[in-house]
Amino acid sequence: MKIYTLLLLLCFTVSSVSAQQVSKPNTKTEKDKKTDPQSQDSILTDKPAADNELQEIVVSASRKAEILDEVPSSVTLLSKKQIQQQLSISSNLSDILGASVPGLGFTTNRTQNLGQTLRGRRVLVMIDGIPQSTPLRDGAKDMRSLDPTVLERVEVIKGATAIYGNGADGGLINYITKKANTDKAISGSTEAGTAFSLIKPKGTAGFFVSQLFSGKIKKFDYVVSGRYEETGLYRDSKGRVLSPEYGMNDLRNWNAFAKIGYDINTNNRLELMYNYFQSTQRTDYIAKAGVYGNFDSPTTGIRGQRPGEPEGTPYNHNASLSYTSENLIGNTDVNATLYFQDYLTLINYSDFFENNGQPATQSKKLGFRLNLNTPYEFSSLISGNLTYGLDILSDITDTHLTDGRLVIPEMNMTNLAPYFQLKNMFGPNLVLKTGLRLENVNIDVPDYTTIGIRNYVNGTYVGGGIAVNGGALDFDALMFNAGLRYTKWALFKPFVSFSQSFSVADLGLVLRAAKENTVSNTSIKAVTANNYEFGFSGALNKLSYEGAMYYSTSKLGASYVYVDGNPQISRSPEKIYGFELSAKYRLHPKIDIGANYSFTEGKRELTDKKVYLGGDRINPPKIAAYTVFRPLEDWSIFLQMTSTNGRDRFEPVNGAYTYGTGPIKSFTAFNLSSSYTLKEKSTIRLGVENLFNRDYYTVISQWQSNNMNYVKENGTRITISFTQAF
Repeated sequence: MKIYTLLLLLCFTVSSVSAQQVSKPNTKTEKDKKTDPQSQDSILTDKPAADNELQEIVVSASRKAEILDEVPSSVTLLSKKQIQQQLSISSNLSDILGASVPGLGFTTNRTQNLGQTLRGRRVLVMIDGIPQSTPLRDGAKDMRSLDPTVLERVEVIKGATAIYGNGADGGLINYITKKANTDKAISGSTEAGTAFSLIKPKGTAGFFVSQLFSGKIKKFDYVVSGRYEETGLYRDSKGRVLSPEYGMNDLRNWNAFAKIGYDINTNNRLELMYNYFQSTQRTDYIAKAGVYGNFDSPTTGIRGQRPGEPEGTPYNHNASLSYTSENLIGNTDVNATLYFQDYLTLINYSDFFENNGQPATQSKKLGFRLNLNTPYEFSSLISGNLTYGLDILSDITDTHLTDGRLVIPEMNMTNLAPYFQLKNMFGPNLVLKTGLRLENVNIDVPDYTTIGIRNYVNGTYVGGGIAVNGGALDFDALMFNAGLRYTKWALFKPFVSFSQSFSVADLGLVLRAAKENTVSNTSIKAVTANNYEFGFSGALNKLSYEGAMYYSTSKLGASYVYVDGNPQISRSPEKIYGFELSAKYRLHPKIDIGANYSFTEGKRELTDKKVYLGGDRINPPKIAAYTVFRPLEDWSIFLQMTSTNGRDRFEPVNGAYTYGTGPIKSFTAFNLSSSYTLKEKSTIRLGVENLFNRDYYTVISQWQSNNMNYVKENGTRITISFTQAF
């Protein structure tokens, strides 16, 4: 009944707006060009940040191209140039985002991004709007879902968001893939490179090759690319091989990407996109456990044969077919997208399950998005647009062992969500946004029998052999968002916002440990979060800056706790708060500098007390700074620093720290990236990770507080590549 009521409301609103809208010319005005994604290249120039940064285009914030200056929320954009700077240092997207996005957790230096939350909550990862996250069973491998070489840009929307659905508690990361070069019938580039450790380089050498073609022929445009990479071994600052479990060691990465567009006419376009990604580990090393808390006893890799199939992501298929039209119905623009994802990931073979085994999580998604945008103008002082539509998603996820035993049955989720977003411009300087999204989620769970899980305290297996009757789970949530931004003063452009999110908190983990014989009896409840934020941005001559303070609450949060060594979900009220500050300055025509600081803290309420949220949710304060030096027109040097002063919130229990409570010590590390272009089309790139060979542990290895996961960061590692464009 709620769906029909909201749809009627949408129809009534659209009819009212359409009756008062003014005609919209077919030719783009200067303002239209600023908000046209096809015009971005003219905006993303190498001018000082203060000149053009707030004129950049963001699409993900409200599903419509708009200039960043008019978005009443915190947004971080990574351009193609910024991605390339980071890619010269590391090809791991977890590294790239962790070093570049304020509020996002530190990199894990693993194939898994466990604990790399955004403002203390889970983040929804997408490729061109296709969900990569698996909220039904969170395997924390969604950030490494494609190769970064196919990216045009990355848009990070921070804070709970009502414009997108399940899983966007802390915000969303949208990978925007490359678009075609329409200036030529055929163009492209060839790249080859190598990477290796400078500390005991034997066995560490890896290599990569990639090829890209792009162009436009009559009404067709295309981008086609492929890349293959072998990473070699990774060593710490003392030359010891890093643990292969979830490790970046000896990976073989494949990526194939194609995007073909067809311009039916001036106002109508079809676009087909496909991306295939594979990343599996084929190594001759096994993990040797360290001693947690002993700085000189990390977990390392030693020679040995790993049982089971190669760890990693055997495949991740993504495809979409999009139709876009301007002025299809009156002045209404339409975007309709049909998409699918087929994803499989494997972790290591272990004795965690009774009779041992290797778990694999598979997720298949089929979805449809209908997005419409109708502009309106009541007078010269009041104008805006209405964005509205419908999201339909089918997500089938399960976890099974490679020997055929079922760990988590096929959870079949259907998600129907109508939404609308109203953007009002009161004169040229005041922007008001309001929106609603109605989530309707149904999850069907079949009958299944649980598998025993190892109790690491006494070595026995518990919970196995319980026959659980399946059933249907239904969730409904009406989410609201509102934001206000004032843009008159270049020196200070403030905004305030309120937004809500909805997610089903790792249902698979609950089902895996079910003790009841019926699904309807299990403690399965959704998480809704409220996000309050105040922020600002501004520019003064060659200086640009921004900041935000946020406060997030959920009456029934979801935190991982370990009982007898096994993960379970604790449901309790949560409060998270923090702030972010960043600034950029053009020190000299050849020198830019920048820095940012982000702080997050959070607590959950138990019956008799409040306790801090663990390190898997709350990262320590992050300080990042950089300088870009251009000694010559074709030569650029990028130096980056990442630092933290640590976090220590918990006391050991019986002399030992539990999951999520380990103290995190301070560290500071530097990376270097440099590129030089020869004759305009030939580019040499050099990247150095951990420039000064700093000896320290990853953040995740410290808060996990167990011997097997006590792993250090990479020692100094160098990447060299050559690119030839044509």
